[in-house]
Amino acid sequence: MPGTFEPRAHGLTPPQRSAMMAFALALGAALAACASNVPDGGTGASGVSGGASGTSGGASGTSGAASGTSGAASGTSGGVGGSLNGAGGTGSVTPDPAKGGGTACVTAEPVASPLRRLTRFEYDNTVRDLLGFDLAPAARFPPDAVAGGFSNNASVLTISPLLAEKYMEAAESLAAEAIKNLPAQLPCDPVATGEEACARQFVQVFGGRAYRRPLEAADSDRLLRAYAAGRTGGSFAEGIGMVIRAALQSPSFLYRFEFGATALPGEKLVRLNAHELAARLSYFLWASMPDEPLTVAAESGVLSTPQGIAAQARTMLADKRARRAVTEFYDQWLALGALTLIKDPLVHPEFTPELRDAMRAETPAFVEHVLWAGDGRLATMLTSPLGFTSAPLAALYGVAQPAGIGPRQVTLVPEQRAGLLTQAGFLAVHALPNQSSPVTRGKFVREKFLCQEPPAPPPNLNVTPPEVDNTRSTRERFAQHTADPTCSACHELMDPIGFGFEAYDAVGRFRTADAGKSIDDSGWVAKSADLDGPFRGARELGEKLAGSAQVRDCVASQWLRYALGRFEGAGDSCSLTQLRAKFSASGGDLRELLVELTQTESFLYRRAIAAEELLP
Repeated sequence: MPGTFEPRAHGLTPPQRSAMMAFALALGAALAACASNVPDGGTGASGVSGGASGTSGGASGTSGAASGTSGAASGTSGGVGGSLNGAGGTGSVTPDPAKGGGTACVTAEPVASPLRRLTRFEYDNTVRDLLGFDLAPAARFPPDAVAGGFSNNASVLTISPLLAEKYMEAAESLAAEAIKNLPAQLPCDPVATGEEACARQFVQVFGGRAYRRPLEAADSDRLLRAYAAGRTGGSFAEGIGMVIRAALQSPSFLYRFEFGATALPGEKLVRLNAHELAARLSYFLWASMPDEPLTVAAESGVLSTPQGIAAQARTMLADKRARRAVTEFYDQWLALGALTLIKDPLVHPEFTPELRDAMRAETPAFVEHVLWAGDGRLATMLTSPLGFTSAPLAALYGVAQPAGIGPRQVTLVPEQRAGLLTQAGFLAVHALPNQSSPVTRGKFVREKFLCQEPPAPPPNLNVTPPEVDNTRSTRERFAQHTADPTCSACHELMDPIGFGFEAYDAVGRFRTADAGKSIDDSGWVAKSADLDGPFRGARELGEKLAGSAQVRDCVASQWLRYALGRFEGAGDSCSLTQLRAKFSASGGDLRELLVELTQTESFLYRRAIAAEELLP
């Protein structure tokens, strides 16, 4: 069980506390400047040359220090987020498969690799794996912004002054907890080795793990100054604690820098180095830092070939850590975080916290079953007759609840439910507080399964949904969208799909009548690549989606966006073609999709930085 996170000024004097606060605020300001110091659509390399800390002579002793990222390129496209490699480029390159480049994929315009900050989910996983205990401090951080449905999109992952302060508080509490069991953190015995020598060993080992790469001399010097600041007038443990505080507030910990090898003249792509690839693999498949075996694999050359990377990916997918990371994708893809929503208690008094929690637990259990106990196929995700319920959800589904604690596997009523799109959690999220929502449900299918964005509504258009009317069904009330020429162009893409979900109310309960009238759950898909035509009900829609090449291609795109922390660009076309072809050839095997993603040019390479782009 996670411990209790308590942000306190552990052992800090008021001047030290003020210095650490100055560091935290300066860190946020400097990194925000890096993300915005480039003209729209341009490239840049503003760097974090010591200015992120600004704590010269402060408590941490990390003069210009906790960053350790002198000259880090952070250029942006559009002035938001950050990109190590700028945006765009010309020319073509054929990566060499013999050198770990995957297939011979020709790219005319490489896409920028973004400067990626750890998300709250990644932060908690990382500090737990780094320190060996679970305080989950990121619960107190401001929510991560979302772009494209995912919270790990680098374009919106900036550091605000508030977040910088929360990083400082988290570092203090984590360090204080860590030194309570100091031997568990140390690679040496300070009595036998000597405190100074042991501190140096700790800095090398802990710093390398925290920064996910071997330390440079400047990194070591800064962390040793932090140790000296804590040890002066304090104990050996306090010195070690100060190293932990400084490291956890460093951009080298909070961000994933990727510089790769030096580009040769004319090269447009540069392969990531072994440690950068290890970090890409670990944050993609584990949402956390590389562990020791993965680090050893990087240092021993295992990641130098596509075959080695694929084998490592399969090993990682078999690890239980992959379950938390992969299910997080589905949680975000389906927007299940919105299950904190509230339903109108007068209309749906059954929507209790217990029912909401049961809904929240079903999808991860279902995904884990399909991916690790089942055949791992997208079609199974969309058509499986299995549910995973606890008592409140079993009652909603009208099935008997098996004995046991937590979500238990049940066979659903076949006429009512099958697959992700009939799970109550999904249906409740994509509905309104007091009624179902054909628009929301149809829009989700259009965007997340077909990768088609409906046009935005015209300015000043009233988008308030029709009020509940006990004399007219939802379908009748929403028919005005397609009847009104102002609305029909957009709503014909969404509403006819959403009407197929009308057998489920706002909390996902199956129903046969609405406003006293028999449910009409007939639907229609239009303007798709291979899905156009009628269907009846969400179960039949799931079967229709399961057989679609467009849906398989879209799911591959969604995974690419999630793995790379950015939207795809023209330069990803070769990688996407390769990924989609392999996914289709595998019969829609989602596990093979993840392995194949690690073989793509977009995963293995970054855009080369031209010399002129590094100029102020």
